[in-house]
Amino acid sequence: MCFVHIFWATFDLNLLLRIPFESFMLIIFPFVYRFWSSYFKKRKKKKGFICFGDMEHLPVEVVGNILSSLGAARDVVKASATCSKWREAYRKHLHTLSFNSSDCPVYRHLPSSHPEILITKTIFQTRGLEVLYILIDAVEFSAATVTCWLMYTREKLRRLSYNVRTTPSVNILEIFGGHKLESLVMAHNSISGVYKRFPCLKSLSLSYVNISPSDLSLLLIACRKIETLELVGLEMATSDEELTVELISPTLKSLYVEAISLDNLILEADSIEHLNMKLCAIEDFEIVGKGTLKQFKADDVTLFHLDTVATAENLENVDIRRFSLSWPKFYNMISRSSKLRRLRLWDMVVFKEEEIVDMDTIAVSFPLLTHFSLCYDLRVGAVHHVLQGGSSPLENLTVLELGWSTIIDDFFSCWVERMVSRCPNLKKLVIRGFIPEVKNPKKCQMLSNFTSSIVELMKKYIDLEVQFYYE
Repeated sequence: MCFVHIFWATFDLNLLLRIPFESFMLIIFPFVYRFWSSYFKKRKKKKGFICFGDMEHLPVEVVGNILSSLGAARDVVKASATCSKWREAYRKHLHTLSFNSSDCPVYRHLPSSHPEILITKTIFQTRGLEVLYILIDAVEFSAATVTCWLMYTREKLRRLSYNVRTTPSVNILEIFGGHKLESLVMAHNSISGVYKRFPCLKSLSLSYVNISPSDLSLLLIACRKIETLELVGLEMATSDEELTVELISPTLKSLYVEAISLDNLILEADSIEHLNMKLCAIEDFEIVGKGTLKQFKADDVTLFHLDTVATAENLENVDIRRFSLSWPKFYNMISRSSKLRRLRLWDMVVFKEEEIVDMDTIAVSFPLLTHFSLCYDLRVGAVHHVLQGGSSPLENLTVLELGWSTIIDDFFSCWVERMVSRCPNLKKLVIRGFIPEVKNPKKCQMLSNFTSSIVELMKKYIDLEVQFYYE
């Protein structure tokens, strides 16, 4: 966007509307700044006039915070050209800087030497960077140049997000080991050999990183204050017949694992509170803790064996979807969670009657339950068994979410009515379902019958809020 476009836009409203707002503000801001500064200077000369809006009186530290809030390096550089004071703030008080190929696509079309020069000049003009994002995986940089960037900023840097391709790979752990780094996000890199400690690191995220199981265990031990750990698509190789990972940390509170296949996963965390798994296949998962786990989520996870040792007593939120464990086995894990308030069991495939969720068991084991979600792929007469179950009420339940994942039949509306009748204090009912693109008359009639039954149900429970979500 150039000044000519801004000029012609003053005469053409359609062109003005097509100008990106950010580009317009970055170009016009220096002129607005100079205009108001000149205006306030003239007003201050008048007798008895006190000016509180003179931008020249804005502390340079505040200007540094303003520049840091822009984030993207190109926007920071443009805004810093406003005046000498803003350039001083850029050099001495800028604490956040971001180089992201999505923010500036030009990185993708320039030779690697050009972005290297631009980034080097931008970083080396600053003195106190605390947050640095370098997310440019479309260009391969020189390892020596990238090392210089990191060595220059490592003394004061608190947070680093790093996704850069270099040959050879830059050893991030060697550079920042023993320094004040508190958060590290690393993607598409490799880690080999962990010889330094990270005394201040509290958050660690590794995505598509090549690391051995032993180095991963050592890295976690080296982070004495770590609280949050994210592992996504790790590439792990070992000479052992079985791929076993041990994660041991007394301070770890949150663990997120995605797209990982293991034979054995052992988690020893005395302070663990949040455990989230997605798209994982684990043969044997053992969790050892001290009953601090409050939230457990699993989405499309295959577990052949789950062993918990005094970890699930204080669970408050359980959310599982497309989970391989049958309900009886999973119930053994959470049966002592008397504080459970939210329970979500979605896309459960039921082939045998003993695998059906027993609502009497739910009502008795979890008396504090307020939100309950249940989605069945009902087969082999499972609905008949559900309708013939007990009648223990869910006294504290206020939100009930029911749904189907593949097909709907005439028994579904009966099941919904039976579930609602067991919740005397229910305030909200959510129905979620899947409607296939190809619809035959039979399926359309079933959906029509279900709609009519829900209308009758709403007449019976006039204070009940009902919502529908169809895919």
